[in-house]
Amino acid sequence: MTARRVPTSTYRLQVTADFDLESAAGVVDHVRDLGADWVYLSPVLQAEPGSQHGYDVVDHSHVDTDRGGDAALRALAEAAHAAGLGVLVDIVPNHVGVATPEANPWWWSLLEHGQGSPVAWAFDVDWDAGDGKVRVPVLDDRLLDAVELRDGKLFVGETAYPTAPGTVQDGDDVETVHARQHYAFVHWKRADHELNYRRFFAVNTLAAIRVEEPEVFASSHATIGGWFRDGLVDGLRIDHPDGLYDPAGYLQDLHGLTGGAWTLVEKILEPGEQLPSSWPVDGTTGYDALAVLDRVFVDPAGEDALTAASGAEPTDWQQLTHDTRRGIADGILGSEVARLARLLTPVAPDVPEDRIVDAVAEIVASFEVYRTYLPEGVQHLIDALERAAEARPDLDDVIDRIAPALVDPGHAAALRLQQTSGMVMAKGVEDTAFYRTSRLTTLSEVGADPSVFAVSVEAFHQAQRDRQGSWPHTMTTLTTHDTKRSEDTRARISVLAELGSEWTAALARLQSLAPLDDAVLADLLWQAIVGARPASRERLHAYAEKASREAGDSTTWTEPDEAFERQMHALVDAAFDDPEVVAVLDELDRTIDAAGWSNGLAQKLVQLTMPGVPDVYQGTEAWDRSLVDPDNRRPVDYAELRHVLATLDGPDDDGPERLPAVGLDGVAKVLVVSRALRLRRDHPELFTRYLGLEATGIAADHVLAFDRGGAVTVATRLPVGLERVGGWGDTLVHPVPLERVDLLTGRRFPASRGIPLAELLTDLPVALLVPVDVAEATTPGDAAAAPADASTSTTTAARTDGVADPDQQAEIEILEGHA
Repeated sequence: MTARRVPTSTYRLQVTADFDLESAAGVVDHVRDLGADWVYLSPVLQAEPGSQHGYDVVDHSHVDTDRGGDAALRALAEAAHAAGLGVLVDIVPNHVGVATPEANPWWWSLLEHGQGSPVAWAFDVDWDAGDGKVRVPVLDDRLLDAVELRDGKLFVGETAYPTAPGTVQDGDDVETVHARQHYAFVHWKRADHELNYRRFFAVNTLAAIRVEEPEVFASSHATIGGWFRDGLVDGLRIDHPDGLYDPAGYLQDLHGLTGGAWTLVEKILEPGEQLPSSWPVDGTTGYDALAVLDRVFVDPAGEDALTAASGAEPTDWQQLTHDTRRGIADGILGSEVARLARLLTPVAPDVPEDRIVDAVAEIVASFEVYRTYLPEGVQHLIDALERAAEARPDLDDVIDRIAPALVDPGHAAALRLQQTSGMVMAKGVEDTAFYRTSRLTTLSEVGADPSVFAVSVEAFHQAQRDRQGSWPHTMTTLTTHDTKRSEDTRARISVLAELGSEWTAALARLQSLAPLDDAVLADLLWQAIVGARPASRERLHAYAEKASREAGDSTTWTEPDEAFERQMHALVDAAFDDPEVVAVLDELDRTIDAAGWSNGLAQKLVQLTMPGVPDVYQGTEAWDRSLVDPDNRRPVDYAELRHVLATLDGPDDDGPERLPAVGLDGVAKVLVVSRALRLRRDHPELFTRYLGLEATGIAADHVLAFDRGGAVTVATRLPVGLERVGGWGDTLVHPVPLERVDLLTGRRFPASRGIPLAELLTDLPVALLVPVDVAEATTPGDAAAAPADASTSTTTAARTDGVADPDQQAEIEILEGHA
């Protein structure tokens, strides 16, 4: 194994059959030139035929052949390492894809041989609940009439299922053969309450595996271990650890397998929640950072106006999410709740089963975090038990009876509860409640709490100090393959908090022109249209369908309301075809374009330079106004991105005067991303601490600035309000007095007790300041332009004059080597 490496940044690539590992290897040079330190790959093990995401692994023994196979992964790793880049791979330990049984040898064996299968131990099946059979929910209303017997196999449509040896005889009909199998086809609607294998959330075609068993871990991770033995892969991203029986134990096993490689977990932390300190990992995939970062660019003054504009939206977020979680527990995850209740029957044998099910559903609906990790986090469980008893006094006696088992880390029910609560939280909150709230849809993002409207600058600084002190190598992100809206879409939507009555009036006008009988959804859709503009008609129709059915208020996936959906699609069409609607949207754009541009650049520079390891999701080095998946997984035009980067890096003697040509297009963002990533990669010594910087003057509330130990980030916030107060005026930002250069414009600033923002942010709403010697040492093309003022100079006395703050004095001492 190679020595442990920790990246300064990563660049996420979605590997598919259309953009395979060979294609990924072909953009290694772009990733390197951009300044990213590691290539970050989506899952690459053999997945379901045609899978676009790779989270439905069917065979752990090799790399997906459609994605290029083992040889292509080796070639990519070699290309990345030759370019000085590390390789991070996303892996899926919790479940496998079972939509196509013939593609999954383990699932095929389980169906063919039942409990006698040599891999029966791999799956989490409650055999007693299915009378010794696995229930497979694939039938429609025709039931067994939809099944055919061909060539000794049973077929549902074109999907083949095995038959047990000796169970097919000449003359047998389908019903007879079916009755002899180790599985039972059932109607798909029965999955909600009668399924007897654990799934990934409520996805019937993703069956959970028991990776806590040593044999399952060894078999499912043999290829992964080989990557590290061969030095191909440098780190891992772990998908959905909350679904595992024993996350801490699994991560410890993984730590041993990889030799302690850099490891991240896709863990959703609620506000105030901490990652378990006992886990041998480097941090999360960054949703916790995203939630804070988004909100520091939201105007708190807009809360009342936007809340009023959202109309019929529920005002009690806790009650809303309790109810949506309870709906999931009673609905699509009823099978998981029922299985948990069966484990509790022995501790309360005299209590009717339906009351235990009711109590369990109420308990899982009462969690305020995704799961506990007993004995760590037991207080979250106790809180859930108390909330459930308070909400349902009629179940108080049942909760008292089952509580001791649920808080016992060794009890099977306690372990099952931990696996179940996260499913209910994810489906009830992320995939339901987030679509039932619309006052500002920026707030409805994975890992965020929409009841928290905004975050102050000081609260942001405290969060960064905490991250630097506790999890300095955790990932930070703004966009992922799972975000509900991309960073630039959210940057535009956040502007609405500054518009207040203007947005309220525009929304009312849009509603009158293209009415929809669901005011909350209408608000959500108009914000999506505004945020993603100019998204295509096709993309917006697809988003509207997904958003409305996920919300489940006016239409659903299983029972679509055709009349409502016609009205909804008419709303989308009006955004293109109705001149009056287009005029309203165009007027909004005149304000939102510039402010969204400012927000987009500001939040990106902050994310790339704040504590943690920043990830850039594919294509988001330029503007990307995407919506929820699969919209955010569209192909990326790397040829164009290469061209933009090469243009920025080309010889240019015109100085900062060329920057206005950047305009509102993606060139400005490529400039910001490339300069920030290169600085982190080439000068990590400038990013060793965190010091929030003070601003003074008329517009002090409109700047976010911090010093990372030499690199200083300055970013504009609330740009509409800034314009309304007349611009920066006399506003100063106060870094340690030191002669610095802005890497984005090349301008040089003398050591002083304050830098005028009217001068610093003339061309761009952001600045990245470094000591002069660092700027002069950058490789050709790394600076946007030559320093504009070479006549200024500084001395040690000037740098220290008047500095009384001990933190700043210590900072000066650290920076002496750069002056």
